[in-house]
Amino acid sequence: MATGRPVERSRTAAYALVRRDGDVLLVRASDQAGAAAGRWFLPGGGIDFGEDPADAVVRELREETGLAGVVTGLVAVLSDVGTRPDGGERLHTVRICYAVDVGDGDLVAEAAGSTNLAQWVDVRAALELDLMPFARSVLARP
Repeated sequence: MATGRPVERSRTAAYALVRRDGDVLLVRASDQAGAAAGRWFLPGGGIDFGEDPADAVVRELREETGLAGVVTGLVAVLSDVGTRPDGGERLHTVRICYAVDVGDGDLVAEAAGSTNLAQWVDVRAALELDLMPFARSVLARP
C-alpha cells in the first residue's frame, strides 16, 4: 500500500455443491481463515497454477471432507470484490461452483487447514447458519 491505495489482487476458486437426501455438504472455516473463521461454506478453495478447475474442486473436496467426488455439472460462476478488514488489500474473487456427486464414506475434517469441520446439513437449516455470502447465494437457487 505504498501509494496509499490498497493492493488489488484476483483469486479464482472452485467449490462443490454436494446434495444428498435433502442435505448439503458444508465445511466450517478454521481460525486459519482469519475474518471468515467460524463461518460455513461449500467445500472448495483456490485453484493452483495450471490446474483445471474441475480437478481443483475434486482435490479440495477430498482435502476438506475426506470424500472422493465426481463433477456432474456447472452450477454457477460468481464474482465479487471486497476489501480485507485491515484495508490493505482489495480482493476480486471468481468462484466456480460445480455440482458434485460423492460416494459413501465417513467425513474427515481437514487436519490443520483452512477448515475444521465437514458436516451434512439440511438445506433449510443451512440457510440459518452463518454462511459466507457466496454459499448462501448458491444454496438459495432453485
